[in-house]
Amino acid sequence: MIDGVADERERDEALKKTLIAVLIWLAATASPVSAASGPAPRAVVDSFHAALLHVMRSADALGAVGRYQFLEPRVRDAFDLERMIRVASGAHWRGATPAQKANLLEAFTQLSVSTYASRFDGYSGQTFEIEGERPGPRNSVLVDTRINRPGESAVPITYVLNEKGGHWRIINVILDRSISELAVRRSEYSRVLERGGPTSLAAALRAKAGRLLPE
Repeated sequence: MIDGVADERERDEALKKTLIAVLIWLAATASPVSAASGPAPRAVVDSFHAALLHVMRSADALGAVGRYQFLEPRVRDAFDLERMIRVASGAHWRGATPAQKANLLEAFTQLSVSTYASRFDGYSGQTFEIEGERPGPRNSVLVDTRINRPGESAVPITYVLNEKGGHWRIINVILDRSISELAVRRSEYSRVLERGGPTSLAAALRAKAGRLLPE
């Protein structure tokens, strides 16, 4: 029991260090504020939530492949996927060739879409609620939301958005006000990257996507 507690504490400390590294990286690479011509941050999140509700309500009719096909363009539009995988892969991204970067980005996109398509595979009265919008570090905007579930506790979700090329896009998702998805991914990916670099990580991401949505 004592060893288990110690291991858990070590994992928590490692995750905290990774989260700090992610926040520093995001701050250092934040885009300067400009006149965005696209939807406001709140509208970006609202549109993405509408897409999730659609696949939840139509889950059986769409099937796994249909949910993926519906969500793919909407995930690409709502998220800055290139920035996310760049942060998650750290120094390995900077050392990758253009072909490796393109391969890794596409694999990360495939896994991201597959994750949402597998998680939101049914509807039982859930609703999304936007609680507010507030400034984040280094020109980012935080959109606080929650998923309301009948008979269960609501799930708080905070989206971190940054402006790029005149459009606001999601660059991180924080669950329960504390768990950074980007920090978790960076921690998970580091082991694969150390062993086999970007090519191995791309293969691992595609394999995981295939397990989430088997044909």
